[in-house]
Amino acid sequence: MIKILLILFSSSLVIIGLTVLMQHLVSEKEIAIPNDTYLDYYPVDFVKLEQHQDVESKGRLFSRLSMAMISEPNFEAMTKPADENHSSQNTVIVSSNAVAPVSVSHKENYASYQENGIILTEGKPVSTFSIDVDTGSYSNLRRLLNMGSVPMRDSIRVEEMINYFAYGYPVPATVDVPFSISTELAPSPWNTGKHILRIGLKGYEVEERLPANLVFLIDVSGSMVQPNKLPLVKASLHLLVSQLGSDDIVSIVTYAGRAAVVLDATRIKDASLINDAIENLAAGGSTYGEGGLKAAYQIASANFMVDGINRVILATDGDFNVGMSDVQGMKEFISRQRKSGIGLTALGYGMGNYNDEMLEQLADAGNGNHAYIDNLNEARKVLVHQLTATLQTIAEDVKIQVEFNPGVVAEYRLIGYENRSLAREDFNNDKVDAGEIGAGHMVTALYELTLVGSANSSIDPLRYGRTVTHSRVDEVAMLKLRYKLPAQSQSRLISQVVMIGELVETASNDTMFAAAVAGFGQLLKGGKYIEADYQQILQSARESAGSNPARLEFVEMIELSMALQSALAGLSDNKPAPGKRLMSSLQ
Repeated sequence: MIKILLILFSSSLVIIGLTVLMQHLVSEKEIAIPNDTYLDYYPVDFVKLEQHQDVESKGRLFSRLSMAMISEPNFEAMTKPADENHSSQNTVIVSSNAVAPVSVSHKENYASYQENGIILTEGKPVSTFSIDVDTGSYSNLRRLLNMGSVPMRDSIRVEEMINYFAYGYPVPATVDVPFSISTELAPSPWNTGKHILRIGLKGYEVEERLPANLVFLIDVSGSMVQPNKLPLVKASLHLLVSQLGSDDIVSIVTYAGRAAVVLDATRIKDASLINDAIENLAAGGSTYGEGGLKAAYQIASANFMVDGINRVILATDGDFNVGMSDVQGMKEFISRQRKSGIGLTALGYGMGNYNDEMLEQLADAGNGNHAYIDNLNEARKVLVHQLTATLQTIAEDVKIQVEFNPGVVAEYRLIGYENRSLAREDFNNDKVDAGEIGAGHMVTALYELTLVGSANSSIDPLRYGRTVTHSRVDEVAMLKLRYKLPAQSQSRLISQVVMIGELVETASNDTMFAAAVAGFGQLLKGGKYIEADYQQILQSARESAGSNPARLEFVEMIELSMALQSALAGLSDNKPAPGKRLMSSLQ
């Protein structure tokens, strides 16, 4: 008994001694951290702690943001400049008496595009672009706002925000034409004297989905260890497996320092094998994305279904750092595979090192869509409710071309779709790749028009311009669409005239809501072309949201954005910069 007591007493002394030592290392020193530092949380890793030999590094590991309003304080800590063009000389003193984050430098990657400008119809009457059914920008925006961040402008793709929502477009009357087309012309809610032309497409919904040959390509590198990465990927894929049918097969390929086939093609009748393989995944190592992609396409090719769906589903944060890692090289590889009939869907996860540019462009190259999964509800939306649309393509290389009548439309501006722009001659060129529509998918595009005679024209008329008499003054525009049926190489054409008689005094709820979403996105990108402010956009969203849960959530996102920007403005003499985070400012 005495020996046991002595052992316990000795152990207590060791623990007390270590505690005193740690307090000495961190409590005597305050650490100055830049005011725009991005921090989250992760449980204390004493092994990593001991790797830091200097006192300041140890103290940084023990520091935290005392007023951070995050619901799950178990994310890996990261530090990040708010914006490349924004720096702050201010520092905040962080107490070293709290839960320890692991501090990791990081940068999220977004492609930069010049926002579409106002076009003079007389000089350029034709607008051409590829459709887009991606929604990743919207759910990523939700994640950023919920974390207390003013999103960086490049992270906003307005068309993806608009297309996140469902609208009441008519169902196609026949499957011979895979989607319906509807238009509406109404006053603009952003700018007085201007109008909105809304173009809506609705794909037909199949009664029974084709059998699917799916390869889950899962990033299990060290960067995927966070709870909102690999653990959320696993939960997402469990949901997907539960929705598959008896004729579907699943293979699993992982990549970290090397690529590995975790599960050969397995039918859904053995779902327990698939779920066990998913559940046993663990993160660690570098990111050999090239090897993973090659292995995944090889497996998909070996199990190719001639009369079915063949698709690789990539789940990653997009941080490829071994092998082929540049966007263009990856796109060219995936484009070659696409021609063999194997598509790619890209699901993005996580934060800090999230490579949005990579995933969005890879999905485009792979005839698939890009979604960002910020929580399990979003996984349920994409992989349960919209599963058929996600997997089964009903129209390929869908292009839109609008010819505006200069006698009716003085100016026009396409809202979003900056990275989907096509040359006029690309519309009739079947070799030019464009976007795909899945079964049941909806696509919405908005133009803002300045009609001839409006007092709010943005471009002055030329003093020495020609006087031209235009015909067909009852027509606003000619709308044309090209598309290919799956596995066909020749496109089909649909044409429809937009008449001035379609102009309504009050927009429908669908058009009003889509315009509110577009207005919010434009304000987040700087609001260069709109007069309305956040309060006006909020009012439009409230009036058109109805009882739809997704639309009501959007209203709350506007309110949250306004509150964050107000709070940040109160903490600094400067206007809140894109990328600035409230949680790193509340000290």
